[in-house]
Amino acid sequence: MPEGARAVRGIVRPPRAPDAPSVPAAIRGARPAGWDLLLGCVAVYIATTVGRVHQLFPLLLPLKPAFVAALLAVGLYLLQQSGQRRIHRLRSPTMICLLGLLLWAALSVPAALNQGVAFYVVTDLAKAVLMCAVLAGSVRSLRDVERLTLVYFGVTVVYTAVVLSRFQLSGDSWRLDRLYYYDGNDLATLIASAMPLGLYFVLTHRRLVVRGLALVGLAVLAVGEIRSGSRGGFLACLAVVAFVLLRVTTVPARARLAGVIVVLVVVGATSSDKYWTQMQSIVHPDEDYNTTSDAGRMKTWERGLVYMVGHPVLGVGAGNFPVAEGTISPLARLQERGIGVRWGAAHNSFLQVGAELGIPGLLLFIGLITTTFMSLRRVARRTLTASPPAGDVSSLAQSLMAALVGWVVGAFFLSLAYTDMLYTLVALAVGLAKIAGGNETWIRARPRPGWI
Repeated sequence: MPEGARAVRGIVRPPRAPDAPSVPAAIRGARPAGWDLLLGCVAVYIATTVGRVHQLFPLLLPLKPAFVAALLAVGLYLLQQSGQRRIHRLRSPTMICLLGLLLWAALSVPAALNQGVAFYVVTDLAKAVLMCAVLAGSVRSLRDVERLTLVYFGVTVVYTAVVLSRFQLSGDSWRLDRLYYYDGNDLATLIASAMPLGLYFVLTHRRLVVRGLALVGLAVLAVGEIRSGSRGGFLACLAVVAFVLLRVTTVPARARLAGVIVVLVVVGATSSDKYWTQMQSIVHPDEDYNTTSDAGRMKTWERGLVYMVGHPVLGVGAGNFPVAEGTISPLARLQERGIGVRWGAAHNSFLQVGAELGIPGLLLFIGLITTTFMSLRRVARRTLTASPPAGDVSSLAQSLMAALVGWVVGAFFLSLAYTDMLYTLVALAVGLAKIAGGNETWIRARPRPGWI
């Protein structure tokens, strides 16, 4: 009898193989759980706060879908504290930074230039942080993260398609401006964050129907990006393209290049000479109002740095950058002579946080983004050589990294520090890291069907 074998009632058993590292149950080959009520409520919440579907279709407004979905999601999550949905699984540096940011924003209220504005913004931020935790906590498997990622991408496509159908460009109006909730610049950043998620489904999903619809969605987003006329959005898209080509290594280079070429062809076919003339101002900033005007971004950023240095601990108060512009900026003195002063936004999410929440708030905000990116990078590296479904985790992690890159570049020119765009991406990243199993080692897992 071979060494290590055991005989039980005449049956010879082979020696036991050394214990193999385990694959987290959330990504094993077993059939994943389907949609449930909690996941549906979270999906509705994303559709309303990111995709603004209730504003696109006013018939939904009396139903209060965002409030109802959030209330049900919180209640259901608290009642389902088992398995992957246990709240302690959310403990991570990202969540610590997120809670720290909320706490610091709350501390800024008593010292704010306008306490009412600060309280309102902190209340909204508290809701976003709570739902970020619920969203991340609700996922049970890779498929759940994919479902919610598809919702984020899908509602962005729907929003863009509806806007393109209802807001026509004519005459001197060569770009989209005031839309539903978002303006053209905000829309461009949203699109830049959603494009790599759509590319994930085009290049990795196993169902041809999903891949085909995702490809159509990417074409719609490319047209929306052009029609937005946003230079910040243009730079965000360039950053996403560069990241996909150079860093999304889980997809063959030819497939990545083909996907990018399709998007670029749509962009080239739908863009106008006026669009490219505006984009050229990026390399000629001296000719742009953002450099020359007191209301431009450069002068606004200079004043924002003054607010941050003058209020280094708690800032001027959450949401109070426009108040600072109208009350304590050098331009505010013009009001004494009857000259109107614009109470404008920071036009930079990092400067927005630094001026409104002080240097500690800025460090927490940077820490939130950095830890999110690092956790996705660790997940991608652990699963880089694994086969599906474990390999899908790496692909999705890199796609979320690309989405975060798009948001960061776009948000550098916009005041989006407290918007649900960011906190939804953070929640998806935390949820993916959670189901990846922390420090568990990955082994090959058998493929399974690619349903959603």
